[in-house]
Amino acid sequence: MNGIRVGIVGLGRLGRTHAINLAQNVPDAKLVAACSFVDDELEYAKKELGVTDTYKSYEEMVESPNLDAVCIVSPSGCHPEQIRVAMEKGLHVFSEKPIGLDIEDIEKTIEVINSHPDQIFQLGFMRRYDESYQYAKKMVDEGELGELTVIRCYGIDPSSGLESFVKFARSSNSGGLFLDMSIHDIDLVRWFSKKEVSRVWAIGKNAAYPELDELNELETGVAMMQLENKTIAILVAGRNAVHGYHVETELIGTKGMLRVAAAPEKNLVTVFDENGAVRPASQNFPERFRDAFVNEMKEFISCIKEKRQPEVNAFDGLQSTRIAIACQQSVETNQIVEVK
Repeated sequence: MNGIRVGIVGLGRLGRTHAINLAQNVPDAKLVAACSFVDDELEYAKKELGVTDTYKSYEEMVESPNLDAVCIVSPSGCHPEQIRVAMEKGLHVFSEKPIGLDIEDIEKTIEVINSHPDQIFQLGFMRRYDESYQYAKKMVDEGELGELTVIRCYGIDPSSGLESFVKFARSSNSGGLFLDMSIHDIDLVRWFSKKEVSRVWAIGKNAAYPELDELNELETGVAMMQLENKTIAILVAGRNAVHGYHVETELIGTKGMLRVAAAPEKNLVTVFDENGAVRPASQNFPERFRDAFVNEMKEFISCIKEKRQPEVNAFDGLQSTRIAIACQQSVETNQIVEVK
């Protein structure tokens, strides 16, 4: 096999990140097809990435005999159906998170995935492929922190994107703050602890854009979780970090604690000027997790070539979505919600 031939659906900001990696940064991959409703995005794929086959219909793209796999970076509500269609066509599938917005739809999708055991399915929880998170995971697994007692996660988008999100929320459903953003942190909680979440209590506030109240969306939210072994997890999610893209994780155990990215540093540079001593901060997720996105796509392609399933799977997507939905229900009811 000279290269795994991949078609991508969705060429927004995250889609372009994956498309560039498939075209330029993953040696055994060949980006041969792209699908989008937006003409400019298809022109970008042709001119900048050398994609030969472009489509406005996903169903038409997956009918191509020139594909081995698809990369799904479409709106979240499209993921389950597009996963099922690709699997039924005999293609390997990489899908961005979340795996879906509806539990029954996800369970139906998992049945289809499981009925094709020789095909690879991987879900886009890229933080598992970040070097710092892998280092922390190794410490936890080797018992260097002892028994985990508290996991605290911050996931806050830069305020520069908040106004555009408000416009998006007026016409589209993001699935809610916890499903849209905290799902990465929820996955980390399960990954580090190897335990499931048993119940959640979540609250939120809209300060910069109170109109989000009417749209049933949150600007800032916090969730407290109790895991099945009574470990505590705390999630802080938001869309209004003035300093940049803030993703931070703290693990507290009986023998010690660690923090991943306590400050969202862009690099090792310190600037000394009229503002004092300043450390530049990461401004967006493609910058902060650039290497992680490459690593996870390399893993997907390697799994296809080596005929093995990746660590992160559809069940991880189901559980993370289940927990995120429980958090949203808790906000709406102001009650503790049991996660079944």
